[in-house]
Formats: sequence, structure tokens, C-alpha cells
Amino acid sequence: MSMASAVQAAPSVAVGAANVIAAVMLLIEFGMLRQALARDQVRLYAAQSALLSVLAVVIAADRNLPDLYALAGLSAALKVVAVPLVLRRLLPATSGDEEPAGVAGSHTLSPATAVLAGIALAAFGFFCFGSLAIKGPAAPATALAIAAAMMLVAFGLMIVRRDVASQAIGFLALENAVSLAALVVAAGLPLILETAFLFDLLVAVVVFGMLIRAHHARAESLSTADLTRLQG
Repeated sequence: MSMASAVQAAPSVAVGAANVIAAVMLLIEFGMLRQALARDQVRLYAAQSALLSVLAVVIAADRNLPDLYALAGLSAALKVVAVPLVLRRLLPATSGDEEPAGVAGSHTLSPATAVLAGIALAAFGFFCFGSLAIKGPAAPATALAIAAAMMLVAFGLMIVRRDVASQAIGFLALENAVSLAALVVAAGLPLILETAFLFDLLVAVVVFGMLIRAHHARAESLSTADLTRLQG
């Protein structure tokens, strides 16, 4: 065996970028768990979405996929600008003097405990998904494992926070994790299918917006803690 064949080939730019961006996106989700203010969570979601758009541009350039440039632009316009703007407008519109809507209250766990639980979930998802040994130039194993970890952390965010705003942000972060997995696995999907996923996100934002307004109008709070006392 020659020395050249024994040396493992260096990862491509797209694979390296996917791994780094996926890791930073996971760290941002830990920040969402740590933040006490829903407005700060919205800013972190916008930053996470911006990284996803950057990754789409990198993959488009590396694999010569012009459709991904359009997807990156649509994703940035919707996830980085439109959705955070809608969420920011909803929070002041439903805030009161005694309980600001921007506070992600009703924690089931303390922020530090929530982060530790998120780390445990991320490790579980990373190692379990990594054990599947999915490899190939179109599917960076590390980025895929991190995407699986992000999904579990997003579920954790929706569980440990008992307010509608944080639960909505957790759902949107979950969609970012799914989009990350789709980018590294099937970046060559037709543009019409990828745009349909963004349309589903828009529908989800509209539904969560109506839920936030309706819940605040009924309970004068964004906390969902009182819903646990409902009897069938």
C-alpha cells in the first residue's frame, strides 16, 4: 500500500463548512435554552437561520447547484428577516405591565439545568445517529449527527419552557435542524420542493401568531402552565 493511498483525503470545503456551521448552530440552540427573554431567543433564531443560508451558498458554490442560491435568498428573507420581525411585533403587542411577554417564564427547569439536559440530549442524538455510519461526499456524517442532536435539543426547548413564544421558537429551531439535514443529504432537490418547505414554515408562523394572540387575550399571559390543570 502506498503512502499516498494510506493518507486520508482532506475533507472538501463544503464538508468542512457544513461541520463547522452545524456545530455553531447547535451552540446557538444551547443559547436559546439559556436565555430568559423571548426577544433574545428570536435574535438567536435569526442568527441560526443566517448560518443556514450561508451554508446553502457554500454548498451551491461547491457542487455547482444554482437553485441553492435562490433557496438561500428565500430562506434569508423569510427566516432571518420576516419571521423574527413578526415575532418581535407579536411580543410587544401582547405584553403587559405586570408580566412582560418578552420574558420566557414558567421554567420547568432552571436555565443551568436545562442547558445540562440539552447537552445530554445532544450527546445522545449525536452518538446514536453517528453510529449509523452514514458516509459519503453528499452526506457529511458529522453534520448529520449534529443535525440530529439539534432536533432533540429543539424538542427539549419546547418541553422545558412553558410559554407560547419559546415553544414557537423551539419549533422553528426544529425546522432549522431538519433543513440542515436536508441540505447536507439532498442539496440537489428541485427548487419547488425546497420552496414548499419554506411555505410550510410560513403557515406554522401564522398559526403560532394566532395562538400567541388568542392565548394572551384569554389568559392575559403567554404562560401555558395553567393549561396543565385543564380537565377533560
